[in-house]
Amino acid sequence: GTLCRLELWNRAMESLAGRNVGLDGVVAQQDNYKKSGFQLAYNNLRYEGVTNGEASIREGIGAITKDQLEAILSYDGPFFPVDRQSFLRNWLQQDGSTALASWRDGNLLGYGVIRPCRNGYKIGPLVADTTEIAENLFLGLQSSVRSGEPFYLDFPEPNEAALMLALKHDMTKVFETARMYTADFPALPLARLYGITSFELG
Repeated sequence: GTLCRLELWNRAMESLAGRNVGLDGVVAQQDNYKKSGFQLAYNNLRYEGVTNGEASIREGIGAITKDQLEAILSYDGPFFPVDRQSFLRNWLQQDGSTALASWRDGNLLGYGVIRPCRNGYKIGPLVADTTEIAENLFLGLQSSVRSGEPFYLDFPEPNEAALMLALKHDMTKVFETARMYTADFPALPLARLYGITSFELG
């Protein structure tokens, strides 16, 4: 019961002593997390929409190929506080997923993934140099799924452009979490982070 969960939590935190631990917790539980040394960095928001099935692949955007993988891994580096290349190699090739990238004159400008989840689909990560590029990727990703399917986008609340993107496409807020850390907040480029990979994995 409760005592077992608390003991498991305490043991887990002991095993991570000396490390900067991050979590996305239920907002109402912030005070409990603070007791374990966590501090609020910002909130993450989840918005829900419905796919329209309309083809919307813009110029310069295409499926990520194997020969582009190294460029994708390099571009992704600043968006996560530790190396996640091994993880990302597999994430980009999940069954049922679509991974798109935006290019101009041989330069990578952003990329995104949409994947099946328990209910519908989820976009993440979605990272881009500009809001226009993020929107083009967003449209291409959601249009790769048949019409009428629910889909979700999680993004950091400080990125107001991501919020405007969600609202522009008739998405509604369904959930939020508190992004918290036990030490210094990582210097992530939140203004270019339009879709978090997952609340569980960052």
